[in-house]
Amino acid sequence: MSQVKAGDTVRMHYEGKLDDGTPFDSSAGRDPLEFTVGSGQIIPGLDQAVAGMEVGEKKTVTVAPQDAYGERDPQRVQAVPREQIPDHIPTDPGTQLQLQTPEGQTVPVTVAGATEQEVMLDANHPLAGQNLTFDVELVEIR
Repeated sequence: MSQVKAGDTVRMHYEGKLDDGTPFDSSAGRDPLEFTVGSGQIIPGLDQAVAGMEVGEKKTVTVAPQDAYGERDPQRVQAVPREQIPDHIPTDPGTQLQLQTPEGQTVPVTVAGATEQEVMLDANHPLAGQNLTFDVELVEIR
């Protein structure tokens, strides 16, 4: 049987869970995830864990934050004066918004909190700072 190596395009089913067992993503009910190993299309820790697997093989891998979405960066949480946010924009904690940088880049943010004076916007990835555990099954090597 052939084993996965860098440059192979693979298809795999997966379920991702947080340390407390809460699922955050899964390919269940969908086509398997397809990506080219070593191309940076998925988080590095999961990409590296697939190397050496054979079709039909299953494994569980835990990926540390530095090999996933990085550590939480307090500098990516900013207070914005409420008057700078249009009234029609929801500011309930947990609301996902998109900001545009002066260079025209879109940045996803989450409302972390709000007072009458300001809104706290968090540009960290929602899974930053967390260990992620994946149950994976390699379906195909192309």
